[in-house]
Amino acid sequence: MMKQYLPPLLSGGLFGAGLALGGMTDPARVRGFLDLFGNWDPTLAFVMGGAVLVMAIAWRIQPRMAQPLFGLKFAIPDRSDLTPKLIGGSALFGIGWGVAGLCPGPAITALVIEPVSAAIFVAAMLAGMLLVRLVEKDA
Repeated sequence: MMKQYLPPLLSGGLFGAGLALGGMTDPARVRGFLDLFGNWDPTLAFVMGGAVLVMAIAWRIQPRMAQPLFGLKFAIPDRSDLTPKLIGGSALFGIGWGVAGLCPGPAITALVIEPVSAAIFVAAMLAGMLLVRLVEKDA
């Protein structure tokens, strides 16, 4: 049973370590990246570039695979996934990311590094997730 949780735990740990090493758990770095006309910090651009490189390789390898290594089938997005709800949620995410300087991955990683400030963000994030579930349940 534990065997099925090993790949997500390892990939999550690797992801968190990469965020911490890249400095993405520091909200000032994210805000610095968004400050184009002030004290601009390009660190986030390099982290994003690394992610794009990894995904470019993955997109080239995936068509040659019959099925994923740790799943039954691939979940490949298409244009039908672009809904007003997704676009609105993305905009809200971006605004929150710019204001707080954190998004979910770095925030959870930051719980280990700076637990007090990250806990406030994580609590607000979880409250927002709960609110969405409650609102969608009634709709």
